[in-house]
Amino acid sequence: MRVIGLMSGTSVDGIDAALVDLHGGDRDLTLELIAAQTIPYSPGLRQQILDLAGGMPITLTELAHLDDAIATAFAQAAIAVQANHAPAELIGSHGQTVYHQPPRLAIHPPPPQTQPDFTAPSLPADHLGYSLQLGRGATIAQITGIHTISNFRAADIAVGGQGAPLVPRIDAYLLGHRAQTTCVQNLGGIGNVTYIPRRRHLSSSFTQSTTSDAYNPLFNQDFDRDIRGWDTGPGNLLIDLAVQLLSQGQQTFDCDGAWAASGCICQPLLDRWLRDPFFAQPPPKSTGREYFGLAFTENCLKEADAFNLSPADTIATLTELTAASVADSYRRFLPALPDRVLLCGGGSRNTYLHTRIQAQLGSSCRVQTTNDVGLDADSKEAIAFAVLAYWRWHDIPGNLPSVTGAAHSVLLGDIASPLVARSSTV
Repeated sequence: MRVIGLMSGTSVDGIDAALVDLHGGDRDLTLELIAAQTIPYSPGLRQQILDLAGGMPITLTELAHLDDAIATAFAQAAIAVQANHAPAELIGSHGQTVYHQPPRLAIHPPPPQTQPDFTAPSLPADHLGYSLQLGRGATIAQITGIHTISNFRAADIAVGGQGAPLVPRIDAYLLGHRAQTTCVQNLGGIGNVTYIPRRRHLSSSFTQSTTSDAYNPLFNQDFDRDIRGWDTGPGNLLIDLAVQLLSQGQQTFDCDGAWAASGCICQPLLDRWLRDPFFAQPPPKSTGREYFGLAFTENCLKEADAFNLSPADTIATLTELTAASVADSYRRFLPALPDRVLLCGGGSRNTYLHTRIQAQLGSSCRVQTTNDVGLDADSKEAIAFAVLAYWRWHDIPGNLPSVTGAAHSVLLGDIASPLVARSSTV
């Protein structure tokens, strides 16, 4: 089945689109990446999204227009990525997150192996989390003529989960290793990790065709209960915001970490930032621009001024905050440091950040990117939402309670069908 995955993250850089060919179910899933590309938002639309996510008031009319504008941009990305290829039969669209509120009371179900029938206690509605993604699936379906699945986070939140991260199950299927523990570290605006234990009992865990980008992971029925994942904190977001402020808008990001590499890390200031309560909060946990956003960045810059830091020193220290918070998170919440870390997302292209994560973790833990094992780092998240849509279409639950804190596994996503569907085999 040909499925398109669409994703735009907290950095609001643009829409990542991936066209994949999927077969099997969940434990025998095979995947071939056919095409992938990133389509930037128009400057005006990007600014509207950033303004809304930053808390700027908006009328309901403006919100509806923005919702449709984002959906139209996502639909155009879906049309673009399948150009010159056989058409897709299904779209999985994450949409654009503009607000994310984790649950007010975290739910910590016991491990499935000790109490498989655990049911979370009833909670008042205001204890549940809330997450809003714009770019409604019905509009995408109507423009493209393709069945579209969207609003993936709501079902997990409804059963007490964080609604994030949702990709760990796919990460484990595609990137698990027979002999090595693995952390897949996404570095978007916010960082999130998937911890994948070894699969020693399997003869193989991941193979790639020599003639195509084909993935054929083998999976064990009891494996997913040991997978872990959570948001580690800031990825690129604080760095990007600081670069924009310190360059008076002349730069939007630190290309390859060059600015940070020219500065010096202020360890006392870094130690202060690492005492933020989020970093000590145990998983399940998630966060977003609402916490690590403009106000947080402006406070960081004020504190840097008190240390008389140069702009380069400030960017270096903020970059180190991302690297150190990743390593600190592993040491706090994993049974041991992983054998390898696979970076993905926009931050995986920041060579300086890559080296700092390696330095923070030490030589016993090898830091690579998912490109090094054959899975495109820029399109991995879009691929994941193609898989989640495929699973939803086939009534396969997509969340992992061990990651999100949900009471149980659920089907993720709402299905929208066009009034006149494209002829397909679905």
